[in-house]
Amino acid sequence: MKRTTGQDRSQTTRWRPATRAVRGGTWRSEQGETSEALFLTSGYSYDDAATVAARFAGEQEGMTYSRLQNPTVAMLEERIALLEGAQACRVQASGMAAMTAALLCQLSAGDHMVSARAAFGSCRWLGDHLLPRFGVDVTVVDARDNAAWEAAIRPNTRVFFFETPANPTMDIADLETICAIARAHGITTVIDNAFCTPALQRPLEFGADVVAYSATKLMDGQGRVLAGAVCGTEEFINEKLLPFQRNTGPNLSPFNAWVVLKGLETLDLRARRQSENALKVGRFIEGRVPVILHPWLESHPQHDLAKKQMDDCGPIFSLVLDGGRAQAHAVLDALELIDISNNIGDSRSLMCHPASTTHHNMGPEGREAMGISEGMLRINVGLEDPDDLIEDLDRALAKAGL
Repeated sequence: MKRTTGQDRSQTTRWRPATRAVRGGTWRSEQGETSEALFLTSGYSYDDAATVAARFAGEQEGMTYSRLQNPTVAMLEERIALLEGAQACRVQASGMAAMTAALLCQLSAGDHMVSARAAFGSCRWLGDHLLPRFGVDVTVVDARDNAAWEAAIRPNTRVFFFETPANPTMDIADLETICAIARAHGITTVIDNAFCTPALQRPLEFGADVVAYSATKLMDGQGRVLAGAVCGTEEFINEKLLPFQRNTGPNLSPFNAWVVLKGLETLDLRARRQSENALKVGRFIEGRVPVILHPWLESHPQHDLAKKQMDDCGPIFSLVLDGGRAQAHAVLDALELIDISNNIGDSRSLMCHPASTTHHNMGPEGREAMGISEGMLRINVGLEDPDDLIEDLDRALAKAGL
């Protein structure tokens, strides 16, 4: 296979994001296919023994085994790196595989990590339970408090880990300030950017070192496959992440990579339209519920920071009801169009109750510390007509006494 004629790194980096999402990282076989080829193979054959020896020794380019390289997977990695503005990318089997790999590849017993209080439940589990089992200390801070990050630093602090906007509280972390603090102390920042993708926010532009994704979400965008990605410098990806990944095997299948490649072609269109819909739906809900957590609404306490860092609001926001779990469940049960689902980034509108789903395992005290109440609902606004979504929510809220 070879890259599309004339397509080299110097050319693709000049392309604008929408072009990169469609054309970036395109390789073509001798058949000249227009759509990316799907290579369903675990291994490769070689012309002679010297060739395979040279490839395994790193002296010759080429495929050796699909746990290390696959043409379809490599196309996805190149395309995501171009969208992110990163030197390199490696994709993984799921978003949590990406988060786990991004941390474990660089942390050892005796190290210290500072992590954000508000985060996806499984991300918090990594810091609360997994890393301490291997001798890594973790300090949890309120990501919105810039001073708290610096105050938590120890001589052995190696990583700052956070997401912005946070799931599901929609806390906004100051990327530029926090990354500057980390860099001044030689600390690596790992940012979970799944709520935005590079279509709406590019943490590397604010000084981040590593950006990790659940590509299951907006990058696929249609709820079809699991996928994850980690972006960073060539040094980080090849010297720290790759040895971990090649020997532990959290690899993405070629088929899933192909599906995400197709999703990236429409990422910008979907992200912008879903943001537009989410703002319209958010403005309607704002007048109906006690609390709404939507970064594009002026009522959000970090509205100005969100506008500085993000190109648009994205499809996800949360709302809080006074009636606790009973009222939140009543709203969900009354929905007719919007699906009850804990996924996000889908082209379909989805809604869930974090306290009983995505953050159930945090326990009541853990959820309270994160700011997740029994009355909180999280919504992913899809590509349906927003007026239909508003009508569905209007009926559901009314049935729940709102």
